[in-house]
Amino acid sequence: MSIVLAFVLLLLSPALAYVMTPRTHLSETLPPIVLDKQVPKSIGDWHATDPIGQVLPDPTVQEALNQLYSQVLSRTYVNSKGQQIMLTIAYGSDQNSEATAAHRPEFCYRAQGFEVQDVGVSKLNMQGHALTVRHLVGIAGSRVEPISYWVTLADKATLPGLGRKLSQMYYGLHGTVADGMLVRVSSINADRADAFALQAAFLKEMEAAIAPSFRARYFGG
Repeated sequence: MSIVLAFVLLLLSPALAYVMTPRTHLSETLPPIVLDKQVPKSIGDWHATDPIGQVLPDPTVQEALNQLYSQVLSRTYVNSKGQQIMLTIAYGSDQNSEATAAHRPEFCYRAQGFEVQDVGVSKLNMQGHALTVRHLVGIAGSRVEPISYWVTLADKATLPGLGRKLSQMYYGLHGTVADGMLVRVSSINADRADAFALQAAFLKEMEAAIAPSFRARYFGG
């Protein structure tokens, strides 16, 4: 009987693979993401200015990333006190596998010669929900750059690793291909506690500034 069952499963495997392959792309059914329009240039006391010192991938890495992302937004915001926050958002229409999902900022910084320290994970109290972010510190010579980031799949915010894998499985089992993004903020500040507090305050204002119908796509909920 076991041999017969194995033979039947072998015959059915192509059909099962077809049935279980996600085919509905949420990027085609959900309201479209347009980073430049949906993320305001003025966010509370913060205003976009000319980019200053943002860490960008080298050309080889950038070519690979261009295959993953359909949109990338990089801005530097400054407030009335002269404090600066660097924001990068990279959006892609297919987040269902590790090969197509948003990359980890650790790789980008290390490729640019930074030493990267993993500071850990924390939860930010946002509007009616908690947002889990990973904290890093990038160090290159005298430059100390605390970093906070997370990734999204559709309207779920998570982190690369087990959390993202579970979300990928959830959407895959529902026959859908989730879109999503990497959201990263950083600032140049040797006082990492001060930097992370400033980033958290900026992110809360950023969430409030984005249209309610799109907030979960950027911050989960």
